[in-house]
Amino acid sequence: MLLTAAAPLILAGCESFNNLTGRRLEDEPVDVVFFTIDGDTLDDAGRAVVRSAARAAARHPYARVNVFGYAGPAGGVAFNRELSDRRARHVADLLREAGVAGDRIFVVPRGPVPFEAAPIESRRVEIRLARQ
Repeated sequence: MLLTAAAPLILAGCESFNNLTGRRLEDEPVDVVFFTIDGDTLDDAGRAVVRSAARAAARHPYARVNVFGYAGPAGGVAFNRELSDRRARHVADLLREAGVAGDRIFVVPRGPVPFEAAPIESRRVEIRLARQ
């Protein structure tokens, strides 16, 4: 009975702290890759960032991997929503190629965002590890 009651606490601990590496889920960085204007594939540098994110996901096998896609406002809402989806799905495909199980990856196209501060910020995909 005691073991049954403690199981959720033990699993929660596994999700937030990896005993082998000593890295907490909260300490893993948000990985960000950037695309060219209207682009939906990554160059070698972007692919390296995705491989690094896949290694972080491997350190936390109980974490979900959220992939947030963004696009700029020019070209209309429908075009940019679809572009943000293609970008996020491209990154999700690369994560799967790098060994992340598909059932852990959640694609979230955010669509168009304003880019008053820096236009490149609207051409990004963020990879965030989170508790299941």
